[in-house]
Amino acid sequence: MSTPQIQASKIKMVALDVDGVLTDGGIFFDNEGIETKRFSVRDGLGIRLLLDSGIKVGLITARKSAVVQKRAQELSLSFVHQGVKNKWPCLKAELDKEQITPLHCAFMGDDLLDLAILTKVGLATAPEDAAQEVLERVDWVAAKPGGRGAVRDLAEMILKSQGNWAEIVSRLAG
Repeated sequence: MSTPQIQASKIKMVALDVDGVLTDGGIFFDNEGIETKRFSVRDGLGIRLLLDSGIKVGLITARKSAVVQKRAQELSLSFVHQGVKNKWPCLKAELDKEQITPLHCAFMGDDLLDLAILTKVGLATAPEDAAQEVLERVDWVAAKPGGRGAVRDLAEMILKSQGNWAEIVSRLAG
């Protein structure tokens, strides 16, 4: 029987939902109607560590937001798809482009729109505050909620499973 850690050792791509995964799900509008979101810098570092380890990381989200595009550029993500309600065909195209099988892909989602994609990837994951229907169907649940370290938890779990974590910590410790 395959454990989440065994599956994580094979991951070559990580795809993430945004609202409720990289953010706490809140949407803020200023007085001019400009949308803002809160992102965790720890999640950002986890993403950079995955990318620096050769793992493709991208976003697939149902909403469109300029701030998401800015954050994706800041992190140098492998791909960003916004305004996508049916996420699986979008992810499948990215996998095909990189010649990666779904078995070697992890996805983190938090709500009902993510169910279809979560059933098709090799490692289905969720923040600890995801919808109950999602929590019941994933392989692994982060110890932290969306926007507050869930993605960092996933990054650490993958990098530890691939035997890279100790070297990364040693390198960063100087």
